[in-house]
Amino acid sequence: MEQNTQLSEKDIHLLQDTIKKVSSYDFSDYSYNSFYRRIEKILTDEGITFDSLLTNLQKDYNYLDKVVRNITVNTTELFRDPETWYSVRKAVELNFARQKSINIWHAGCSNGLEVYSFMILLSEMNLLEKATIYASDINQTVLNTAMSGKYKYHEINEYLENFDKALNQNEDMKKSYPSVEIKNYMEINKFKDFVRMKDFLIEKPLFIKHDLVSCKNIFAHNFDIILCRNVLIYFNHNLQNKVLSFFYDNLTTKGCLIIGRHEGIIGPIASNFSKQGTIYFRRNSY
Repeated sequence: MEQNTQLSEKDIHLLQDTIKKVSSYDFSDYSYNSFYRRIEKILTDEGITFDSLLTNLQKDYNYLDKVVRNITVNTTELFRDPETWYSVRKAVELNFARQKSINIWHAGCSNGLEVYSFMILLSEMNLLEKATIYASDINQTVLNTAMSGKYKYHEINEYLENFDKALNQNEDMKKSYPSVEIKNYMEINKFKDFVRMKDFLIEKPLFIKHDLVSCKNIFAHNFDIILCRNVLIYFNHNLQNKVLSFFYDNLTTKGCLIIGRHEGIIGPIASNFSKQGTIYFRRNSY
């Protein structure tokens, strides 16, 4: 087994340039530390040298695609951070519930659990039918999982309690909404080790491969709600600002952006948004 050596900054830039030359992927503005850790893990897990990694990337596109999957972050949960969903529900009720349609984009949707979380919430609000939902990710493998709506029970069972926390345990909701049963939205079989979303949820969104770094709107219209949670933290400051400006330009006049609980918008770009709790609303310049 070949031994890994410590990578230099020059190595990292060379790797980013190599990937950019042989593919459409561009990691040059990813967080340096995050990118470094993931490459280091690839070298360690595979027991190869940096030179071997470069060679493999240039001669085998399937290998390159596997490396890209390992570089990109694909962690998500059902109703991640349940308290965030209290704020989302209130924001939707106050700002979008009376519209004829609601356009929603999940940018960097990973395996789709957050997409299904939002659809369940919208269904409980009797708004799912009027919603048009797009979801995208750079990673086709996780998109395939999202499109199937089927998950391994042992991989997501710890997140199932978030369903109850987000929909049934908030005091404000107890006063106004009936208890929600998880069986209305998914089939759970512990013995066969699967959780499968109901067909009416699986059939609703359009899942499509998209590299957020490109900052291209491939959907041809603006959005009332954009969710991009726990993605920006893996970009450097310049790319964060570029993506945030892109989101701003593609939100409707009263549209909102929902990012991760531990993410924030800082610097001059922050003046484009008005923060209400954990949600950022587009601030218009007129």
